[in-house]
Amino acid sequence: VQLQASGGGLVQVGGSLTLSCTFSGSPLDYYAIGWFRQVPGKEREPVSCISYSGTNTAYADSVLGRFTMSRDNAVNMVYLQMDNLNPDDTAVYYCAAGWRGLIPDVSLTVNDYRFWGQGTLVTVSS
Repeated sequence: VQLQASGGGLVQVGGSLTLSCTFSGSPLDYYAIGWFRQVPGKEREPVSCISYSGTNTAYADSVLGRFTMSRDNAVNMVYLQMDNLNPDDTAVYYCAAGWRGLIPDVSLTVNDYRFWGQGTLVTVSS
């Protein structure tokens, strides 16, 4: 299983970005997917997650109402639409996969996810 996050970049406060996660090596619908982010010197923190079917999602309080996660199992892609960005959203963003039979339907717990991709940097400038 491999994941690759993309779509990061530099954006101004209040702007929007859409991150993509390309999944390969197995049918995507076997896995729940999570987005996490990390700032140098800090622990990796959860952002959002989506169930294997796409029916259920969960978000960290810090992004609730601003970020929207979705998936398209037919093309093995997962997305994170980020709106109304602020400087606190600056981080490297990672997508991760957890086998649906081993973790809850939706999970914001880092350790529930076994497979991780390389991250993409999001920088929000003021």
